[in-house]
Amino acid sequence: MRQTDNRISGLGLALVSALAFGGSGVAAKPLIEAGLDPLHVVWLRVTGAALVLLPVAWRHRNLLTRRPALLAGFGLLAVAGVQACYFAAISRIPVGVALLVEYLAPALVLGWVRFVQRRPVSRAAALGVLLAAGGLACVVQVWSGLSFDAIGLLLALGAACCQVGYFVLADHGSDGDEPADPVGVIAYGLLFGALLLTAVARPWNVDWPVLAGSASMNGTRLPALALLGWIVLVATVAAYLTGVVSVRRLSPQVAGVVACLEAVIATVLAWVLLGEHLAAPQIAGGLVVLLGAFIAQSSTPKAASGAPVAAAEGVRPAAGPERELSGGNHRA
Repeated sequence: MRQTDNRISGLGLALVSALAFGGSGVAAKPLIEAGLDPLHVVWLRVTGAALVLLPVAWRHRNLLTRRPALLAGFGLLAVAGVQACYFAAISRIPVGVALLVEYLAPALVLGWVRFVQRRPVSRAAALGVLLAAGGLACVVQVWSGLSFDAIGLLLALGAACCQVGYFVLADHGSDGDEPADPVGVIAYGLLFGALLLTAVARPWNVDWPVLAGSASMNGTRLPALALLGWIVLVATVAAYLTGVVSVRRLSPQVAGVVACLEAVIATVLAWVLLGEHLAAPQIAGGLVVLLGAFIAQSSTPKAASGAPVAAAEGVRPAAGPERELSGGNHRA
């Protein structure tokens, strides 16, 4: 009975995490359109979340001496890189499209495994890659010469590449006799990410009066600080923590599959709240991308009788990148 209860609560938390992560773009885009630079929105998100999780970082301060390279790499790629590229992308292309492009990360991870690590991958995982690539072609409407801003698409692809770094680093995080605690890695990843973004984003140039005013969400005026509070407390802190707990109560594969709903949630929220409508072929392509991500993420490695058969186990990162950290995968 207890195992069943844990599974039910784990599924509920995974859904909450997907909803929270999926709502980051629709809250950030009005702030960007109100005049905030995308990098400044990222800095505010990451720095705010890092400050909230300072007690967690202090509790796991031994990670600073045990795994400094992991924490720095996680902060650079899984936090700063993913968020900066994603927020810059949604300033130029629809939220749903940006997130679907980012969901190429599991496919890119398989490319890393196959061509860089030179390990074989399962046929199911390879099928997932092909489906994701084909679906993405429909989303961006390649037959019409790319209907979206090319720079925006490249930025979304950059977020997917940073998610690959998240997968690879998270895999290293689970190595050794004492795997790095995922909550501690997330807390320090946010801290390192905030420091890196401070140097790049130059927050002293933030247009602070924008936060004192309101932003338009498809014609509805909302307090800018309320949108920022949602991004920091819900779309970052709550999303990460519920994701961590859900993975510990579920298998990484099940949690990864549930996380695929993030793209659906983000697209629906952008449709309802931002008025970003997608054409029928794009919706169909998005479903194919998610199917490909589902197959790639749920293709578990076979028992090692010889060379291991790798598969991308998903968050996202997201990047995250969809990547196991002490028994679980966590988005960035």
